[in-house]
Amino acid sequence: MALDSVTKDIMDSANASVAAIEAERDAEVAKIMAETDSVISDMKKKEDKRRKEAVEQLGRQMLSSAELESKKIILSKKKEILDKAFAESLASLESASAATKKKQYKKMVDAVKMVTDDPKAYCSKDEKMTAEDIGVSKLEKVSEITGGLILESEDGTVQVDMQYKTILQTVWDREMKVLSDILFR
Repeated sequence: MALDSVTKDIMDSANASVAAIEAERDAEVAKIMAETDSVISDMKKKEDKRRKEAVEQLGRQMLSSAELESKKIILSKKKEILDKAFAESLASLESASAATKKKQYKKMVDAVKMVTDDPKAYCSKDEKMTAEDIGVSKLEKVSEITGGLILESEDGTVQVDMQYKTILQTVWDREMKVLSDILFR
């Protein structure tokens, strides 16, 4: 029996050691699990924050992109309107009555006579007037001019472009802000 008692004591001691080791292991596992859960929780919070910021940034970028595209469309439409207004203004000038054009051409010639005494003129081949009608020494009709005049000194050293499209473009460029303000208030 003494052997049984010793065996029992050894087994009890071994069982106690196993229980202590298992308790220590369970405590270590619980500690590792708690640390892991904490690290995972922190990573999840950081990732959620990063994802939220990325979504907000993407939203801002999309809004900014949409606003920019909207501005491009508006500017494109404004340019179309301005181009149409320019074309209509030019067409109106070029299709004016012969009497109106004659008066305008005489004023152009008078203005150029301050630079050259007896200019010659180039006009549209469709014009029905003569050199005498507008007060120039010579009137040459050319296909490159659609309206207005190009006036030139007798010796050809001075040339003044008074075509409707040139005059309109000069005024247009100079007054673009005013025109835009009027059209797009």
